[in-house]
Amino acid sequence: MKHIIALAALGLAAGCAASTDADADMRAADGEATLAAELRNYRPAGQPVSCVPLRNLGGNHSAGEGAIVFDGPGGRLWVNRPPAGCPDLRQGRALSLRTTGSQLCRGDIVNVVDTISGINFGACGLGDFEPFQRRPR
Repeated sequence: MKHIIALAALGLAAGCAASTDADADMRAADGEATLAAELRNYRPAGQPVSCVPLRNLGGNHSAGEGAIVFDGPGGRLWVNRPPAGCPDLRQGRALSLRTTGSQLCRGDIVNVVDTISGINFGACGLGDFEPFQRRPR
């Protein structure tokens, strides 16, 4: 009887893990679709860079869990794909930056906070910044 209970528990755990993996894959695909739709009027504008001057970064928002889009001057966007994702960044939350320098760089840690309450929901380590430029009309 103990073996049957143990096997049932093992099967349940495996099913939960498979469900979690499928959910994560679905969220990643949704995020990529969101990003692709947002970038349809943009073209790549060079190679990814490891740092961007803060003066070239405006507001930001998430494009799913896998990408953060930073607004830049002159119709430019910077797409950052944190290596571990940034699942807590969503509508109503913002990035809180603490930097002593004049740039935001790969490896910098940003905190995700609620814009109203100020509650911290976690942190994300940044990846490279991919530049995109708005296509001429």
